[in-house]
Amino acid sequence: MRLTVHPDGAYFAGVSLLQDPAHMVLINLHGDILSRVTFPLDNQPQRLADNIATALPELLAAHADAADKLLGLGVTLSGFIDEHQSTCVQSTLLSWRDVPLADLIRQSIHQHCPTINQGGGIAVAIENDAKALAVSEKRFGHARELSNFTLVSHGAGIGNAHFISGQLHRGFHGGAGEIAHCTIELDGLPCRCGKRGCLDTLASLNAIMERAKAESLEVNSLAELEKLAARGSNAAIGILHRAGTALGLAISHLIQINDPDMILIAHQEQSFSGLFGTVVQQSIDANVLPGVAGLTPVKTFALNDDTWARAAASIPAHRFLVGLKSC
Repeated sequence: MRLTVHPDGAYFAGVSLLQDPAHMVLINLHGDILSRVTFPLDNQPQRLADNIATALPELLAAHADAADKLLGLGVTLSGFIDEHQSTCVQSTLLSWRDVPLADLIRQSIHQHCPTINQGGGIAVAIENDAKALAVSEKRFGHARELSNFTLVSHGAGIGNAHFISGQLHRGFHGGAGEIAHCTIELDGLPCRCGKRGCLDTLASLNAIMERAKAESLEVNSLAELEKLAARGSNAAIGILHRAGTALGLAISHLIQINDPDMILIAHQEQSFSGLFGTVVQQSIDANVLPGVAGLTPVKTFALNDDTWARAAASIPAHRFLVGLKSC
């Protein structure tokens, strides 16, 4: 007899620290978002942990039994997370190094919310944004039926994560997937990581906007740059070609290294609906082995604040469901 999981048998909270204000959502075991709240993003770790804890009651208020059924809380951020999913080893965005965030949150919840899940306590895990998104897509999204896939997130920065044989590939030190800091252009522009010519300096939204500014183009978004290109602006066309070619080249390397079932590209600003997305696909096809071009499907989908917060919640949810499966 096949058993099924009741969607409201347990709840999980997820917090995205990618933008200010921070976003928090509550999901059930099907990944449905039940409620959401926002709160100020504070870079000071203890104050941030306290903000998360004090926002929890509001998140749970709409569901009478949510406080008893909340089994876990996940946090996603841009940075390098240790293999135990408890410490932020380094985050340039938050100016953090070796921050034991999971412990801080756990202590704050115990202090500020002593009535939440009195029976078993709350599991707290933190994760790199792209890895969390890959887990969310595997558990609840486009990759549910896939054992091997590669995810690339494209926004202000560029993220990457891999599922191999049904498991998230973290690497020996937890740092697998740092494609943003692979060198694409020798002796290229300096990167915030200290290197030069990283993919991030060529193809991220921040890099594209900086290039547009250097070309004296009056645009505030990729969509506006796409419109200029569609009207024949050689400068706009050149910027989009340069960035798209770099990103496609990097993705072609991932295809040849991992041979995934699918490439998932998560994007902001509808960034794959115009010339940029076309050039990315052309660059992928041009740089994989002859005869292999087109064999790996590429699927794109849009990102928003809910996507990242649900990705955070998917980390403890995935742990819980994997544990049930092994019982």
